[in-house]
Amino acid sequence: MKVLATGASGFLGRAVVRALQQAGHDVRTLQRRPSGVAGAEDHLGSVTDPDATAAAVEGVDAVVHMAAKVSLAGDPAEFHAVNVEGTCTLLDAATAAGVTRIVHVSSPSVAHAGHALQGVDAEPADPAGARGEYARTKAEAELIALGRAGDAASLVVIRPHLVWGPGDTQLIARVLDRARRRRLPLLNGGTALIDSTYVDNAASGIAAALARVDDVSGRAYVLTNGEPRPVGDLLAGICRASGVRPPRFSVPARVAVAAGALVERVWAVRPGQDEPPMTRFLAEQLSTAHWFDQTEIRRDLRWTPAVSIDEGLRRLARA
Repeated sequence: MKVLATGASGFLGRAVVRALQQAGHDVRTLQRRPSGVAGAEDHLGSVTDPDATAAAVEGVDAVVHMAAKVSLAGDPAEFHAVNVEGTCTLLDAATAAGVTRIVHVSSPSVAHAGHALQGVDAEPADPAGARGEYARTKAEAELIALGRAGDAASLVVIRPHLVWGPGDTQLIARVLDRARRRRLPLLNGGTALIDSTYVDNAASGIAAALARVDDVSGRAYVLTNGEPRPVGDLLAGICRASGVRPPRFSVPARVAVAAGALVERVWAVRPGQDEPPMTRFLAEQLSTAHWFDQTEIRRDLRWTPAVSIDEGLRRLARA
């Protein structure tokens, strides 16, 4: 198929484009800077621009929508413009262009209200309960996207969880930077059991969702490696693979949550140049269990992850 991939210049986006190419698809991309993927037909622009979006979607058979504003803090209007209005703009353009298959990439944070998620499937997106502007607007966008499923196109939602791997400038880079500066505490000893996803698995799973979208239209799935580990063990593995001393000091979760709430209030008035050091969402992610049943996604997409966490850490060490 001719496939449009939005947000293809990001860490996951580039991996997804390569996975789509490996599956035999001809890939066009839409993002604000070149994707850097050989063989992809880049269209530079934003999903917030109706003209650029309409031009990019013209003549394609399918869309994989990954473009989003991802941050722990920022202007609520910007999150809404990109994550909600941008999704609407893309869906409208896709409908007008006759696109018949759509994979909407979301996040498990759309259903995370601060409590533990243990062995659950993809629970309904909840904008009112979601923590932070990113999660709230992604929840809104997901509900809008699912509301369009079956109208003119088959549509499935995939929520990759904590995607990581070599070359990651978000999760991996921030973990290592904070660990080097001794600013990466373990909350409640780092015992919370969490899922994560090696980047190649996330990409292959999204490609599998495109192949099966007609059969799973209207569904949402959380995608992970299916290997939940204590957050402290995962952080230590990432640090050791990169030659950085793992975090060793622990902070009570309630203290971190309170600190995160205070930082959010300060950031709202005087935002810093980088991500805030702590937010309520981050504190809850580091201190509550969140791992997911992978039975349905593996059965329905006929997909299994190919790279284990241990193999992923070995690849990270070799990078």
